[in-house]
Amino acid sequence: MNSADGAAVVVGVDGSAQALRAVRLAAVEADRRQRPLRVVHAYIWPLLHVSGAPPAGGPPGSGLRQQAHRIVDEAVDEARAAVADLPVTGEIIDGGAAAVLLGESLTASSVVVGDRGLGGFTSLLVGSVAIQVAAYADCPVLVARGTDRTTGPVVVGVDGSDLSRLAVQVAAEQAAWRDTGLLAVHAYRHPASTGPGDMQPLVHQEGALRGEEERLLAESLAGLADRYPQVPVTGQVVHAKPGAALTEASRRAQLLVVGARGRGELTGLLLGSVSQAVLHHSDCPVAVVRGPH
Repeated sequence: MNSADGAAVVVGVDGSAQALRAVRLAAVEADRRQRPLRVVHAYIWPLLHVSGAPPAGGPPGSGLRQQAHRIVDEAVDEARAAVADLPVTGEIIDGGAAAVLLGESLTASSVVVGDRGLGGFTSLLVGSVAIQVAAYADCPVLVARGTDRTTGPVVVGVDGSDLSRLAVQVAAEQAAWRDTGLLAVHAYRHPASTGPGDMQPLVHQEGALRGEEERLLAESLAGLADRYPQVPVTGQVVHAKPGAALTEASRRAQLLVVGARGRGELTGLLLGSVSQAVLHHSDCPVAVVRGPH
């Protein structure tokens, strides 16, 4: 995450209802963090060699370029309506949506996107732009999906990996800003429980394994009480698939925070299976954390 003073929260817009929802979420996020908000619209038509000028004989204000300006203006107005006196700027940038937002992520505090924009297939649970940005961004990515809530905890997925520890830090900050508690969920599967016909571990083995998982969670949360004394922290160890456990926890959460890739996943993966699962199924907005904070 780019921690330079004054780094903006960036939100991508395309004129869709989902994008306007992302704008409202981004405005509140920027206000909480005392950051400016930057509204960005990716203008792809020059790449396709399509003119943005008004057609011959067309009405004033017509044309693709003017339409892009209206999209940005509407989003800026939406942000100012959501949070009064928020510093907001808007810009049209030539390029594809994912490429433009990834470029913005190099200097942004965070990037906010809708789960699916204009032209997104209704059968898709989350759109390709959100997936690409979450996979490659140089800063945390906040995806507006599920239900917006002002009650409930911030939930974070914990697995002991470096990115998981970073996610815990981000989630604790979010809980402090939101004046709410933090629920840290560590889900594990017994190595022998890989198929319906596998033998289950003995009771004493299961007890020892659970003890190890509880120690992992405790180590991941160590020091939080000193750094964030105002944030009540609850740890939860569950025997379940991580994606399913986090999705269940999201049903009463304000925000779900995960690392982009977890422990045991292939290092070549830019976006792990758990983060992909919650992006598709979470019932609240999802923050995907990657890189230094």
